[in-house]
Amino acid sequence: MIDVPRGAAPAQSGILIVDKPAAATSHDVVAAVRRLAHTRKVGHAGTLDPAATGVLVIGIGAGTKLLTYLSGADKDYLSTFRLGQETDTEDADGQIISTPGLTATDEQIDAALASLTGTIEQIPSAYSAKKIDGKRAYDLARAGEKVDLKAATVTIDRLDRTSPVTRHDDLADFDVEVSCSTGTYVRALARQTANALGSAGHITYLRRTRVGGFDLSEAHTIDSLIEQAQSGPISVLPMAEAAKRSMPSVQITAEQETALRYGQFIDLDVESFPVALIRDDTLVAIGTKRGNQVGPATVFA
Repeated sequence: MIDVPRGAAPAQSGILIVDKPAAATSHDVVAAVRRLAHTRKVGHAGTLDPAATGVLVIGIGAGTKLLTYLSGADKDYLSTFRLGQETDTEDADGQIISTPGLTATDEQIDAALASLTGTIEQIPSAYSAKKIDGKRAYDLARAGEKVDLKAATVTIDRLDRTSPVTRHDDLADFDVEVSCSTGTYVRALARQTANALGSAGHITYLRRTRVGGFDLSEAHTIDSLIEQAQSGPISVLPMAEAAKRSMPSVQITAEQETALRYGQFIDLDVESFPVALIRDDTLVAIGTKRGNQVGPATVFA
């Protein structure tokens, strides 16, 4: 739990990028933002592990309606892999369950990383947030129950070693940069890299640096949000700007806005969906296609 004061004034609807601190859960951050933003209507667009830090996309007010369209964005991470040792959670917070060691050369490590780029199959960690019959996998794993997760198809655009390999006690540590599709588990990439070399592995560090069009350069720390909230509403990214960063956008007329707000479809030359339908600087709706027309999948007040 993150201890924060109640904000001095309600925040406007929009998107907030938070630099999640280590040891806090994504739910902890949402709860903190609820107090700072002076509203109950807050959600996030993708869980980060408690030990991980970095970009957490938060929706406030009507911004929560946008989260559905943001959660599928591709992502960037910085991580440290430790090969030659396995933990039950596949990160440094878990218990060590095997230490087979690693004898692979730097060149062999790089080849194993390269083999995981492109479209691959990946079995998520047993301690992931995946649901099995309505229950989180990590809750089942912590309760000692067997967790059987199916492989998922993910895309790895980049998996590069960015530091020298540090070797100690038959283990190998090195930093990586990852660019990947939604649904990718970096912990699983460490495991898969090690498995390709006949060993085991886990991560000792994880930081998310980008989610779609949002990155660390605009992320607020909890301390900076507390400082803002003491004197006025916390600042958020306006709805229209957030939508334009996440999908194609089209300016519409006043007449088209009225029709969309009544749930009607309109004639609009659009090729890619979903599409943000914007009147001046106001996000009116997220558009969907029906035949040659565009209609509202989600309407914003």
